[in-house]
Amino acid sequence: MFGKGSQKLETIVGNDTRIAGQVSVKGTIRIDGTVEGDVQADWVVVGETGKILGNTRTRGMVVGGSVEGNIDATETVELREKVTMAGEIHAPKLGVSEGAVFDGRARMKDDAEPAGIQEGNVRPLLPTKTGT
Repeated sequence: MFGKGSQKLETIVGNDTRIAGQVSVKGTIRIDGTVEGDVQADWVVVGETGKILGNTRTRGMVVGGSVEGNIDATETVELREKVTMAGEIHAPKLGVSEGAVFDGRARMKDDAEPAGIQEGNVRPLLPTKTGT
């Protein structure tokens, strides 16, 4: 779950804690309470009772609770079975467990589209046969 150099938990937001405002953490944060605002950390863990109402920028994130906002991760995002997620996810790797509720969009590649491919255009996966 955690990458090299980020194997310990540095910050914990407890179950009955509510934070309003931007949160910026060097290292890993676990959220079991509520954060109303943007979160920035190396790694973010949202427990089953945790809730984020804002955008998150991180290397990696594991969500077991609720997120209303966008997630921008450089490595991975994992949505566990009891998750409610509303927003956009941008990450190279995305795992969604059975039972998770995800209402939004996921983008798992760079923002740069390959030449000639634009949103709304369909590109066939298999070559089509022409003139038999």
